[in-house]
Amino acid sequence: MFGNDCTRYHVNTMTEDAMKARTKAFALRVIKLTESLPATRAADVIGKQLLRSATSVGANYRASRRGKSRADFIHKLAIVEEEADESAYWLELLAESGMVPHAKLADLMRECDEITAIIVASIRTAKARRD
Repeated sequence: MFGNDCTRYHVNTMTEDAMKARTKAFALRVIKLTESLPATRAADVIGKQLLRSATSVGANYRASRRGKSRADFIHKLAIVEEEADESAYWLELLAESGMVPHAKLADLMRECDEITAIIVASIRTAKARRD
């Protein structure tokens, strides 16, 4: 239901433009998901938290690309990592609470994990180049 319409990329071949597109596609998929959640207080709270963190992934990735220094770039990527990890948490809660069947979230959860892995690898690379 919330399947991935964007192209799969490998960490080693991910370009800046591709990552911008991928994080935006992730946010758009989460927007669709949150709009389809049941009208309950719990779904509203979790949906708002997920929407905030997932849309922040792409916004902060873009901000990282405009970093004033390598340290600023690394700091902003760390924010992306935190927001992606938080998004994974909210997706897990939706699945584990039964609000959304796990099967419908599996691809979105995998995409979230892959984005997180790419960002972690980018942070490690940037730190290694700094030293």
